[in-house]
Amino acid sequence: MNNVILVNLPFIVVALLLAVGFYTIGFKRNLIKIVIGIEILEGAVNLFLIALGYVKGAYAPIYTMAPQNATNNMVLPTPQALTLTSIVIGVAVSALMLAFAVNIYEHYGTLDVTKVRRLKG
Repeated sequence: MNNVILVNLPFIVVALLLAVGFYTIGFKRNLIKIVIGIEILEGAVNLFLIALGYVKGAYAPIYTMAPQNATNNMVLPTPQALTLTSIVIGVAVSALMLAFAVNIYEHYGTLDVTKVRRLKG
């Protein structure tokens, strides 16, 4: 029973992060908090990709450092590459969202989504 929990721990953490991220996006009214919720969701997706690519006892996919007989026992590099790409894209999207939040604050004087929605101008 304890071993099953340890094996599934990354997926449990992913589920918790997804729940926190969706709660933050759905129920918070401050734009900065909504951006933080989106960043939490991004972290959950990245953790999910890394957890999917993990193989216990496998070697890193660097052929110069692997033993001679380890070619069949390597971790897939694709989830790691996708995660690195996701992190780079996430930084750009975060900067864009925060720039939008700053522009909205300068134009409307508030970061509350409900007040901005009512102003429309």
